[in-house]
Amino acid sequence: MINFFLHSRVLLVFIIPFLLGCLSVFSFQPYNLTFINFFIFPCLFFILSYINKRSKNKYRKKPHLINLFYAGYFFGIGFFLTGTYWISNSLQFDESFKNLIPLTVILIPLSLGLFYGLGSLICGKYLKTNLGSIILFCSTISAVDYLRAKIFTGFPWNLWAYSWSWFNEIIQILNPIGLFAFNLLTITFFCIPSIFFFKRYKYKSFILSFFLIIFFLNYIYGNYVINFNRIDNKNNPKETEQIYIKIVSPNFELKYNLSEKETLERIKKLILYSGIEKNKKTLFIWPEGALSGKYFFEIEKYKNLIKENFSSNHLIIFGINTLDQKENKFYNSFVLVDNNFNKKFQYNKVKLVPFGEFLPFHNKLEKIGLKKITEGFGSFSEGSTNETFYYNGVHIAPLICYEIIFPELIQKIKTNKTLLINISEDGWFGNSIGPYQHFSKSIFRAIESDSFVLRSANKGISAIIDNKGQIIKSLENNETGSIEHMLTIKEKKNGNKNDLIFFILLFTYYLISLRYKNND
Repeated sequence: MINFFLHSRVLLVFIIPFLLGCLSVFSFQPYNLTFINFFIFPCLFFILSYINKRSKNKYRKKPHLINLFYAGYFFGIGFFLTGTYWISNSLQFDESFKNLIPLTVILIPLSLGLFYGLGSLICGKYLKTNLGSIILFCSTISAVDYLRAKIFTGFPWNLWAYSWSWFNEIIQILNPIGLFAFNLLTITFFCIPSIFFFKRYKYKSFILSFFLIIFFLNYIYGNYVINFNRIDNKNNPKETEQIYIKIVSPNFELKYNLSEKETLERIKKLILYSGIEKNKKTLFIWPEGALSGKYFFEIEKYKNLIKENFSSNHLIIFGINTLDQKENKFYNSFVLVDNNFNKKFQYNKVKLVPFGEFLPFHNKLEKIGLKKITEGFGSFSEGSTNETFYYNGVHIAPLICYEIIFPELIQKIKTNKTLLINISEDGWFGNSIGPYQHFSKSIFRAIESDSFVLRSANKGISAIIDNKGQIIKSLENNETGSIEHMLTIKEKKNGNKNDLIFFILLFTYYLISLRYKNND
């Protein structure tokens, strides 16, 4: 049976890598079957090393490197097909896009799969069944993951590190080393079982034992960090500022062209769900998308309703479209208002969703009838800076929707007392795996920045996450209601600042692969 698979080019180069990529989705939220990656990575490694060994004779009718590229490429197609299929759900809300759904399901994996095709092409021709090859393979996969996170607009979705999002003790190492370094170590750990199947390799037991010890020590470290943080907060609850917050999740249906009546009804429901106590100083957080497609100037007519229900003790955060009349630019914005509906702070989204919020090459694509997916025809403009708002001794750092997936936005925040607030509309993804995968990124940003994350989603998961990634309170996907909490904000002790450790590890891996490249 094994020989049948090994001697079939179609199976070995195309079908098996594709199926391995498809299977990987079960290692991420909401499934969390992380253990399957210990099967996926060794299989992919052995496939590439076997293709490299046999291509020059068994597959001599095809160019040598093409087989390596195809194996990685079809793995990537499967990986992105099952991991990002939910993106096409966003096309259901506009009749003009529905015909593009099948095309989108195909084009996104075909495009993003090129990263893994490139990775297997780069490292595949050097792979053998030895330790140096494993190191080279892992470093190359992590490098292409970094590349897809950075080039063009960047898309660091479902990095392999996120398959540990359910295991809080293991991911505490994110804070000192950062996401991409942890991703490299994660890939290595998944691939290490390959050594067990090497022939004539006398250090199998030692290397496997070494990595198991490292895993166990990392667990102990993470457990210590979480417990120390809990004890520290319990013993010193009044050392720093306290903020009473209420997060609202209205669970409104995603709808274009809200009428005035519908807009008024939504505002009344947001007020109702807020559970207002006029004499209690409170920061209310409403989500992005609650007032779908509306501009700030359009809802100013309802400011008396806000004034009647809220007091001078209150501030309200919500997502809304804004217009800069001087520059004639439109923004997807995070705004903060007082009870008189005076705007105290505005942040314009920096990382816009391609095709969702802006149309690349719009001059050409608009001529053939295409537009952005969100309501309206014109593209949103990109915000210029990562500004923060100072409130009650704490700097509030805003993140709109999928900006939470970008570690560099957190790294740019230089303040020592920071509260990350993420407002989102996950209704675009329907009842798919998308909202769960999206939410898992918030846990990572909390640990990396050593800061609390407050997440308000219209549809999706709303939550209060502490600085060690522990979920204090939450509302489940498509659940209506609010959560409240008195936050004690301390000065953060640490926070990942850059990707330097990743590059140091990558260079170290390269040196190790050179050292062991000829050892069988």
